[in-house]
Amino acid sequence: MLNQLQSHIPDGVWPTMVTPFKENGQIDFVAQERAVEWYIRQGVDGLFAVCQSSEMFHLSLQERVKLASFIKEKAAGRVPVIASGHISEDFDDQVKELTSMAATGIDALVLITNRLANEDEPDEVWKANLEKLLSRLPEDIPLSFYECPFPYKRIISPELLQWCASTGRFHFLKDTSCDTDNIRQKLEAVQDSSLKIYNANSATLLETLRLGIAGYSGVMANFHPDLYVWLLKNWENEPKRAETLTNLLSMTSLIERQLYPVNAKYYLMLEGVFDNYYCRVKNHRDFTATNRLEIRQLHQLSKQLSEQFIL
Repeated sequence: MLNQLQSHIPDGVWPTMVTPFKENGQIDFVAQERAVEWYIRQGVDGLFAVCQSSEMFHLSLQERVKLASFIKEKAAGRVPVIASGHISEDFDDQVKELTSMAATGIDALVLITNRLANEDEPDEVWKANLEKLLSRLPEDIPLSFYECPFPYKRIISPELLQWCASTGRFHFLKDTSCDTDNIRQKLEAVQDSSLKIYNANSATLLETLRLGIAGYSGVMANFHPDLYVWLLKNWENEPKRAETLTNLLSMTSLIERQLYPVNAKYYLMLEGVFDNYYCRVKNHRDFTATNRLEIRQLHQLSKQLSEQFIL
């Protein structure tokens, strides 16, 4: 069973998808379908459908479930889809959220690390809550972790991750430590297990690829995923070009400190995917003319890099 489940979680690039909204504030599923097609054309290996980039903390449970189900349906077996969306603090509410999400047919169910204990609680509490949660979740779906930065970032220790891997139920970790040494220790802790680690950080990506991480799952795959696809496929055979591209990707990733995810939605407008950059988590009216100019410049640079590295 473990090998079969693991086969659904390939190495590679996993965008943390952003959610399009209509002018009336509802999810724009027409634009969402265009987005699925766009990501797949860029060569991504999987889709992280409901996460912080998707504004999951500002979506109802019904919306989260519908969004994951829709993306899974439109991906149509071409790439696997994983999703999270358990945002509640109450344990029973989390069980309801996770079992509802599991029923959508997604390829892996993602647990948010900061939902398993309060910020001031030790790992012993976290582990006890996870054990309790595991007893309530379907055993036939692969599980994953996401070190979500909101409402606080809880980085899993290598020791705790080793225990999680030993259960045989976990297959994907979106690491947000932005720390090469931390990732090295995690990789050592989960070696020979079914659990793969995906880096969310552009600056440390190449270093951690050399250490053995499975891929990239970060916000910049909403801007130029094709460049990350090239890097993951070619870093071993073309090390000098890979270093050059990594330097550029690291610097362009600073754009996420702008008004994200509004800026990612504007980028996708330039790609003909989204119709607007409306947002629930940020005020799109704060997206200035200079911000838009910076994204247009990033768009032009991304196209130039695609021609240089891919075409």
